[in-house]
Amino acid sequence: MNCKISYLALLAFYVAFNIIHQAMTNHNNSLSRRKFIQTAATAAIGAPLIIRCSGNAPSSNGKLNHACIGVGGMGWSDLNKFKEDPNVQIVAICDVDADNLKKASEILPDARTYSDWRELLRKEENNIDSVNVTVPDHNHFPIAMMAIRMGKHVYCQKPMCHDVAEVRALTEATVKNGVITQLGTQIASRKGDLTAVQLIKDGAIGKIKHAYLCSNRPGAVENYRLFGPRPPQGQAAPANLNWDIWIGTAPMRPYAPEIYHQTKWRAWQDFGTGWSGDIGCHIFDAVWKGIGLKPPISVIAEVQKSWKDSPERRTDNWPQGDHITWMFPGNDKTDSDVLPLEWFDGEFYPPTEVRDLYAGKEYPAESAMLIGTEGALLNPHDEFPVLLPESKFANYKIPEFEAGNHYHSFVVACLGGPKTESHFAQTGPMTEAILLGTVAIRVPDTLLEWNAGKMAVTNYPEANKYLRRDYRKGWKVTGF
Repeated sequence: MNCKISYLALLAFYVAFNIIHQAMTNHNNSLSRRKFIQTAATAAIGAPLIIRCSGNAPSSNGKLNHACIGVGGMGWSDLNKFKEDPNVQIVAICDVDADNLKKASEILPDARTYSDWRELLRKEENNIDSVNVTVPDHNHFPIAMMAIRMGKHVYCQKPMCHDVAEVRALTEATVKNGVITQLGTQIASRKGDLTAVQLIKDGAIGKIKHAYLCSNRPGAVENYRLFGPRPPQGQAAPANLNWDIWIGTAPMRPYAPEIYHQTKWRAWQDFGTGWSGDIGCHIFDAVWKGIGLKPPISVIAEVQKSWKDSPERRTDNWPQGDHITWMFPGNDKTDSDVLPLEWFDGEFYPPTEVRDLYAGKEYPAESAMLIGTEGALLNPHDEFPVLLPESKFANYKIPEFEAGNHYHSFVVACLGGPKTESHFAQTGPMTEAILLGTVAIRVPDTLLEWNAGKMAVTNYPEANKYLRRDYRKGWKVTGF
């Protein structure tokens, strides 16, 4: 049985659960039964409990019957990760590129093949339990939403969606339909990030004063120099590629070789979310969870001058570099009632004085640095965190974790095990904040005041048009 519960009700339950947990784990806690009921009721105000149940019984063979949507590029990697799991049976695969599909079929000869994900979901509705969505960002939402509405569990690559409004709708649908989800932030399940989260929660560096996140991977943004403005003429797509379905929700663009399919679409606003949208979910994750961040209060972006001064590039492409600053509300983990968090990529780097805290060592190109009242924590991407200054923390007892497998934990959760590390109720609000940065990029040097409840920029209404797109005719999602 698959129970569906409202998003707000889940938040209310979460508050109540924490109260119970505190009462059970602290023998000196004087919380009375009456106080618990009063507090839980207060938390639930405005959060009607809506529970609906649908049949989504476990597979008869005890395995997770799975479909892979997108099997080229990162999709090839995702397919192989699921294929390696003995509890998974991949019964269907889908890709708009016949060459990708042929390659996948060679290692999965029994899997049924599709070029249109809509056809796969309709025909396989009674045969599958879950899907992974590994396609360009602009098509994440319609695929994941259709699957979730069918009661299917979803593993979706980051970022969760292309637009802020899509993320909000998908998060709410996930909770409403009671399905298992996992964002493709696989680093979140590994020892480094698990340790960083715990160090922050434990207050190892005291109260957090400032956060500096960056992704300055050498050469990574150089590809962006190759793009923009859009080619004046396109050409016919190759016979192996279903270009109409590849375009999906985006405006129809003529096919052009080498600049969209398979991997260079990230540089185009129609299809990708830029460097901050792509890698931001990885770098943000431990910081978000460790501090317990909530939606930001404001955001502002500084961008590459040559991009800002080019109307054609600003219409089509993401900049080669940006510096985004969010102000988040403070909490018991922060030193004040607001927390500045800065992001740097491409041509923008964290301040020299921040990088110098790493005591003469090469500063990690992709990392998060948290400045606290008692020291600093450097969390390099997919490595182990470092407490600074190292001499001060030489004898600090570092918590120990076993490395997890992001894909396997999704499978286990789908089969009735513990919840996933990056479920959408957790990563949805984080992704919203990250994508709010892409809104700020498109109105650079403008402070945007954010009201998360209303999902609106309140002081600069012109920016709100970037919170959601108008889908191409024939690709609109019912109810959105």
